Amino acid sequence: MEKANQEFLLELLQTPSPSSNEMAIQKKWMTYVKEFADEVRTDHAGNAIGVLNPDASFKVLLAGHCDEIALVINRIDEDGFLHFDKMGGINPKAAVGMRVQVVGTDKTITGVIGVNAQHHGGLKNDFGLEDLFIDCGYQTKKEAEAHVQIGDLAVYKTSPEILQDRYLAGRGLDNRTGQFIVAEVLKRLAKTGCKVGVYAASTVNEETNMGGAYFAAAGIAPTMALACDVTFATDYPGVNKNKHGDVRLEGGPVLAKGAPINIKINKLLEQTAKALNMNVQYELTPRMTGTDADEMRLTGQGVPVSLVSLPLRYMHSPVETVSLRDIDEEIELLVSMIAGLTGEESLNPLED
Repeated sequence: MEKANQEFLLELLQTPSPSSNEMAIQKKWMTYVKEFADEVRTDHAGNAIGVLNPDASFKVLLAGHCDEIALVINRIDEDGFLHFDKMGGINPKAAVGMRVQVVGTDKTITGVIGVNAQHHGGLKNDFGLEDLFIDCGYQTKKEAEAHVQIGDLAVYKTSPEILQDRYLAGRGLDNRTGQFIVAEVLKRLAKTGCKVGVYAASTVNEETNMGGAYFAAAGIAPTMALACDVTFATDYPGVNKNKHGDVRLEGGPVLAKGAPINIKINKLLEQTAKALNMNVQYELTPRMTGTDADEMRLTGQGVPVSLVSLPLRYMHSPVETVSLRDIDEEIELLVSMIAGLTGEESLNPLED
């Protein structure tokens, strides 16, 4: 990965983007994309969309969601401690003892998630978010309410780390890596050229309701759509591969197989990977994918979809980990596949 590209990815990862409050990261993404896109669009959901060849009738939508899981403040007690619920799939055990950034009404505030000392009994085995709280250093409810409101959001306060010049670890790689990938695919295609319309969408709200993907696809009416997300790597201790499959970092992009997935799009991806001498991996999505693909598929008269995922360790933790090589290979796969489209392809599985 080129240094400038890596710096942009790290900038995205250091920008809080809790689901329902993604405006700051979207503005940074749009500033980057407008340098090479033919146009940049937004919509009322908060999606940001970079477009190449907007007049082409054959339209490819790439969706990478920019939102991350978060905590949502639901109570401020008399002593100024903040209590919270989850905005997306927060694991209470991963939250214990973490530093957080509260995106307050007038500024971002640092806090810590306090934990009862083991000397005083510690946490009960079945504790939940309702047993935790954020300590920002306030002494009273009035002092806290000057800067924090019910409904404000908080994310873990961590910095991304490069491990052995090979892996990238940090919070919110799900799915700002996908947001980065769709931008880089658009950037590469702007240089090489392509015959179809390409719509790279940085979508919102995937971690909570996937409404951003629905707005994007409904507004664009694409010929085909690909969700660019992450999936569960199983290449670390303690994972039951018999139950969860064998997906590895540096094993290549992961293609989904299941009822929601258009077979002909997958075939295009597989043929492209073979031509590139690139390995791909597979995951099963029998009924739903659990990604933006599910909502894009059901817009308009129906949209053929596929899902290309990045293997990721430690899902929904503060130390999610991916391979830089896998990111580069996914970008290369998507660029090559889209560049090879003529705009005459049929995605009807009953047509030869």
